Amino acid sequence: MPGMDVGTDTGIGAAQRDEAAEPVGADAVDSVEIKADHLVLRPWRPDDADAVFQACQDPEIQRWTMVPRPYRRHHATDFVTKLSPQVWADGTGAPLGVFDVETGELLGANGLTWRRDANAEIGYWTAPWARGRGVATAATRAVAAWATEVLGIERLQWRAEVGNHASRLVALRAGFTIEGVLHAAGGAPDRGLVDDWIGAIRPGEVTRATPEHLASGSMVARRSALFGAHQPTLPLDGLGGALRPIEADDRAAIVEMCADRIAVRWTALPVPYTTAHADTYIHDTATGGWLRGERPTFGIADSDGTLCGLIDLRLLGPDPDAAEISYLVAPWARGRGYATAAARTLSAWGFEALGLARIEWRAYVGNDMSRRIAEKSGFTVDGTLRGGAVQRGERRDCWVATRLATDIG
Repeated sequence: MPGMDVGTDTGIGAAQRDEAAEPVGADAVDSVEIKADHLVLRPWRPDDADAVFQACQDPEIQRWTMVPRPYRRHHATDFVTKLSPQVWADGTGAPLGVFDVETGELLGANGLTWRRDANAEIGYWTAPWARGRGVATAATRAVAAWATEVLGIERLQWRAEVGNHASRLVALRAGFTIEGVLHAAGGAPDRGLVDDWIGAIRPGEVTRATPEHLASGSMVARRSALFGAHQPTLPLDGLGGALRPIEADDRAAIVEMCADRIAVRWTALPVPYTTAHADTYIHDTATGGWLRGERPTFGIADSDGTLCGLIDLRLLGPDPDAAEISYLVAPWARGRGYATAAARTLSAWGFEALGLARIEWRAYVGNDMSRRIAEKSGFTVDGTLRGGAVQRGERRDCWVATRLATDIG
C-alpha cells in the first residue's frame, strides 16, 4: 500500500502470516513500528506522559472516549508506564501512540484490543492540535492493514458512541462497513448506557485513498462536522424567539400541546398522549435524531425561552439531498407567526447547513391552517396524493408541497 510500511520493523514478517493471528506479545513490543505517510506509530513510552496529559484535556476526547474525567497528570503517567505495558504483556491488546515522523510530536492514539476467533477491535483519538491533517485516517489505515495483512486478523471491528461522527467518518474513509447500532452497549460510568455504532473491515478492504463522496468538503464530511457538534440555537427574525434544542424540562408543555384537540385531529400522534410518549420523543426523536444525524428537531421558543411549538427536518434516506419538514404550534401560541417564522428559519438552515436541494411538506387534506403556513413560508403546493398518508391505521389523502434551494424568497 503506497506510503504505508506495515511489514517491516514489526517483528512479524509476511512469511509468518498464517500463524500471526495470535496477539503480539511483550517480547515483540520494542520492535513494533508502523510508518504511514508522515506518521510513525509505536508503543507508548514513559516520556510520552506530558503530551498525553495535554491531549486528554480536550473536551472532545473526554466526551467521546473512556478516559477519566477530569483527566489528571497521574492518569497519563499510569497509562504510559503501567496500563499500556501491561496490556502488551498480557497479550490483550496493542496500544500505540501516533507521532510525527520528523519531529516526534504526539499527534494521536491508535491501537488494537484482541477479541476471540482471530478478531480484534480498533480504537483511536487525535490530539486537538493535529486535527484537520488526515492523521486519524492515515493511522487507522495503517493499523487496519497491519492487523489484517500482517497479524492475520480476519475481522477488525470498530465501535463508537452514536453521535461521534468524526470517528465514524474516519472509519468510513479507511474502508470500514457500518453494520448498525448496538443498543445500550456502551457508555462511561458517569453517563449511563448509550447506543454504539458498530462496523468492521476484513482483509483486502482497507482503502488506499479517500473516496470522493467522503473527502473534505463533501456533503458527508460537512454533515459529520455539524451533527458531531452540539445542536445550535437559531434565532427567529422579527419575533425575538428562537429554535432551540428540546430539553427534559419541556416535557409538560409537549404533553399539553400534543393532547390538544387540533393536534389530535391533524397529526398521527398517539391518543391519549402521555408523559411516557413525551419522554420518548425528547430522548429518541429529538436528542437521538440529532446524534444519529437523521432528524434535526427543534423547539420553537418565545423571547423568554418558553416552548410554544415543535419543528423538525426528517432526512429522506434514499435521497440525501431531500428532507421533509413538519411543525406543531401550541394552542397558546397560535396566530402569532411562530410557525411561519420557524418554517422559514429551519428551511434556510437546511439549505445552507445541510446542503439540501429540496424540502417537502405534507398534511392531510383539509388542514388549511398548516397549508397557509407552508405557503407563507415559501412552499409551492404540488398536488394531492390519494391515500398518501396513514393516521392511526386509516389511509388518508394528503397535500404535498415543496421548496427548492433555488427558490427565491
